[in-house]
Amino acid sequence: MPAARSLWQTEAMVDVAEELHRYWNQRGPVWIQHRERLDAMLASLGEAAIARLHPDPGEHILDIGCGTGTTTLELARLVGENGRVTGVDVSAPMLAEARRRADEAGLDNVSFTAADAGAHQFEPRHFDAAFSRMGIMFFAEPVAGFTNLARALRPGGRLTFVCWRAPSENSWVTEPGRAVAEVLGVPEPADPDAPGPFSMASPDRISSVLTGAGLVDIDITPHDLPVSIGDGTTDELVRYYIDLLPAASVPEDADVHVVDRVKAALGAMVERRRTPEGVRMGAAAWLVSARA
Repeated sequence: MPAARSLWQTEAMVDVAEELHRYWNQRGPVWIQHRERLDAMLASLGEAAIARLHPDPGEHILDIGCGTGTTTLELARLVGENGRVTGVDVSAPMLAEARRRADEAGLDNVSFTAADAGAHQFEPRHFDAAFSRMGIMFFAEPVAGFTNLARALRPGGRLTFVCWRAPSENSWVTEPGRAVAEVLGVPEPADPDAPGPFSMASPDRISSVLTGAGLVDIDITPHDLPVSIGDGTTDELVRYYIDLLPAASVPEDADVHVVDRVKAALGAMVERRRTPEGVRMGAAAWLVSARA
């Protein structure tokens, strides 16, 4: 992600939304390139959230921040031919990949919408449930975004999502961050409420946002587990970190020798964490459910 400061300290929230839109469309091809490794890393989190949602056959479900469609396709299989799943995301490249995968899987109960789920005018009271695997932390205005989702749910409709807890509880991001800081220095603290992977790390903030959006029966449960970054060469894993993780970002104008030092520091971290099952790191998330 871009630095939280650049996403948050703007004159209007519309500017934040536009910058997020540019980011996800520019970076979409990189996320597609790393899709299989990302899906492997997030698989158990998505499974836990889907189990909490408990989709029933025939339901119409909204998948928020669906990306390349992995959870959308799984939800479509669970609701069956009489159900339907709508995936929504701002990234046109990732949605193109999601549509390709849906066609390849022969699923005709899936559709995809290119939009900001926090602002898009969904049909009111249309969905039985809304779901997200790490896709709800980027609303420019969280209360307004979740209010919009609540309007799209039928009365009593379910919302379930999984989001990251604090960075300090997630070694998958803190350890590469420390490795990069050995070379570039410790970055300035980011605004914890800025749109980004950890904007919903506080359970108090989650509760406040969902309550402010008119949602009820809020349940916030901690979920701890190791995540797998997978196997591969050191160079492949370092490339993954540099491409995708905020803590491993390197300035575009960095000297080649600085970049080489960052890669070496990340490579050493990868090898320290390598096991026979691949590179495994600690992760901490919230499983959240609520009703409209």
